[in-house]
Amino acid sequence: MTTEIYLDGNATSPVLPAAIAAATCAMGQRYGNPSSSHAAGLSAKALLDQARQCARRLLGVGEGRLMFNSGATEGIQTAVLSALVALRERREQGEAIGSLLVYGATEHKAVPESLAHWNRLLGLNLTLHKLPVNPQGTHDLDALRACASEAALVCTMAANNETGVISDIAGIQSVLEQTGCKAYWMVDCVQALGKLALHLAETRIDYAPFSGHKLYAPKGIGMLYVRAGAPFTPLIVGGGQESAQRSGTENMAGIAALGTVLAALERGDTFRTHAELEDYRARLADALRAALPGIVFNNPFENSLPTTLNFSVPGLASRELMDVFDAAQVRVSSGSACSAAKAAPSYVLDAMQLPLWRSAGAIRMSFGPLTDAAMIDDACRRIARCGAALRAGCLIPSERNGAAHDGLLQMGVEGACSWLVLDAASRSCVLIDPLPDHTARIEAFVRCQNYRVQAILNTMAGQQNGALIEALGRHAASRVSADAYGWPALPDKVTLAGGQSVPALKLGARTLACVVDGAQRHYLLGQAQQGQLAVAAVRFAFSNNQCAPALQGLTGAATLLCPSRDEQNQFCAGAMAAATVCCDSLQLDHAGLNLLLAAHPDALLIDVREDYEYAASATVLPVAGKVQSVPLSRLTEHAADWLATADSTLVFICRSGNRSLKAAQCLRRLGHQHSYSLTGGWALAALAQAA
Repeated sequence: MTTEIYLDGNATSPVLPAAIAAATCAMGQRYGNPSSSHAAGLSAKALLDQARQCARRLLGVGEGRLMFNSGATEGIQTAVLSALVALRERREQGEAIGSLLVYGATEHKAVPESLAHWNRLLGLNLTLHKLPVNPQGTHDLDALRACASEAALVCTMAANNETGVISDIAGIQSVLEQTGCKAYWMVDCVQALGKLALHLAETRIDYAPFSGHKLYAPKGIGMLYVRAGAPFTPLIVGGGQESAQRSGTENMAGIAALGTVLAALERGDTFRTHAELEDYRARLADALRAALPGIVFNNPFENSLPTTLNFSVPGLASRELMDVFDAAQVRVSSGSACSAAKAAPSYVLDAMQLPLWRSAGAIRMSFGPLTDAAMIDDACRRIARCGAALRAGCLIPSERNGAAHDGLLQMGVEGACSWLVLDAASRSCVLIDPLPDHTARIEAFVRCQNYRVQAILNTMAGQQNGALIEALGRHAASRVSADAYGWPALPDKVTLAGGQSVPALKLGARTLACVVDGAQRHYLLGQAQQGQLAVAAVRFAFSNNQCAPALQGLTGAATLLCPSRDEQNQFCAGAMAAATVCCDSLQLDHAGLNLLLAAHPDALLIDVREDYEYAASATVLPVAGKVQSVPLSRLTEHAADWLATADSTLVFICRSGNRSLKAAQCLRRLGHQHSYSLTGGWALAALAQAA
């Protein structure tokens, strides 16, 4: 099994083996409650004190508080609560406190959401004020200077989790001091631990939260620094632990593990130097530049953590990049881990005023200071393989033509569709209802495979295709006269069922017929015989209205209806479509798949990842079955063939189980009752293989 390359360290890190051993010891041998006065408790208390003293020295907390908690989110909550309670008390005593809760525009979402939450609950009714950043990602100090006199609390971060951009902490402190600002100041130090030198007591910082799982400690353990003299209100009370600062029995396994990591940092014998990490980043950047033409890095390396790269590639969505890297078992993320599942641009890059294509298509690679040169070498080799797969799949420019395809290609299956009807033998194609958002993708695909576009057709009048025609250049057919729907003025005709003679285009062995229906057009695709396109020969119908009366009598039970809009994400529809599909009945776990294959050894396993993912894949499915690659974008073409053998057994597979479930649901709706999806996809299959 190929080892994964983990490049998502800013989201979380693996746990240091020594930290695992320390946690195991704390649970197995030193399991006492540190609040107990017997020997077992005293042993645990000694472990707790040792970890705290190490943290105090490493962070330079001086006389300040340093308490253990569950992580940065709790630390942020505690800091915000402490500051806002103090502000309310000061205001009640008649003191002017300022009206603004200032936070950096690129802060982790936990900060503004905590500010809003406690501001409302405490009834302060202060105004949340977003502090802008410049295109390099650092805070706008002039903007801070302008609002400092009204600031009650200022929240910034030491280094950004998405870009690794290092904040000008000294500059922020200088502004606060020069303006005489009395606001409390919280600095999120989560990404700084182990990567930046911290001497907290030498700064004006009032609160600094930390999270252990960002630096080789387990999840669920963190720390909060509170400057000596800064106000403090416990978030959790009830038992008096942590000197009454944070009640609840201490997480001794987590503290022992974090203490081991901190001790390693203090010794300086475990983690890579800053110079080594900069070299690793430079090597990764060079590999990315070689593999991905036009790549743009969104973080300035000279002012960022050496462990973080954030980049975008023209014409590629972050999901496509994520998928190809994941296929090669290179783990990266799109933006921050907390928002990676959301199909939205990065608010961090938006705040840096970067173009939408960069913020919407951004990928973050991040690694920890335990990374070694061998892992970087392997990562660079896999990056090269990902680039080759994307070139072969026509997603990025290539000097070589890609392999031509027959059939249908559907672009965009999340509410809207562009259809490409392809003929490999003649290297020609027809576009139906191309969406403006797909112009770059269609142009790249057509150029890569050296197709000639015979026509650009629309099912409704008024769609403008000038930009696409311009982009296609020599690959577009000569500008013959065409109507408002893009249909060229050609003399070819075909006779449909009922004797209706309609305009037709020849596309290799197939015929595309045009049906006029008032303000709409429908297009029928099939193999005509002796100038006639019989009902049984119509395999596909393209329409803006799947229930159009004009199609009745022209299409049959085997015809698949291909929509120009697909809000329900159904890909295609058919006359035999089921009303509802129960997800539970078609999902298989790994054990269920093996049972099904034992009962149906001729079952077809269908990988619906895109071609570039399949080409980059480093995983072999641990089952005794043949795997066929049918990208989800080509599902409709193959569905027509599978429906012809309705007794066959189909098992769809993808990276995570989401796309395969959609494919299985589509086939079930079309009437194929032996279609299934592998739950968890390749990701869980790989885990099952490892187990």
